[in-house]
Amino acid sequence: MKSVLKIMGVLLLAAFFVSACSKDTDPADVDVFAGTFRGKIGYTDAEKNITQDNGSVFVTKLNNTYNFRFSDGIPDLNGVEFQRKDDNTLVSVGSSGTGMITINKDKLVIGFARNGRNWSADCGR
Repeated sequence: MKSVLKIMGVLLLAAFFVSACSKDTDPADVDVFAGTFRGKIGYTDAEKNITQDNGSVFVTKLNNTYNFRFSDGIPDLNGVEFQRKDDNTLVSVGSSGTGMITINKDKLVIGFARNGRNWSADCGR
């Protein structure tokens, strides 16, 4: 009987620690901006002029900057800094280029130029 009580006590104690250690994640802390967006994309420079109505942009975050990997032979756009507009929207900031990139959990809009190269996107999830 003592061994059954010990086993039940250990199981209850383990269940308590497992439930006490679980983390309640605030949705604002989760990076909802990363992932794949699909829609109209484009790129121009001195040698290329690419447009695609059914393209995709894969968004990743590295430290405090975001990288945008385009489909259809469009060069990547890397190292863009953002400022949080509200809990669900980021807007590009800094002197890494001109234009604007707006991203939220459902939509990505890019109109951005850097070093004579221009990227555009109007995509959703």
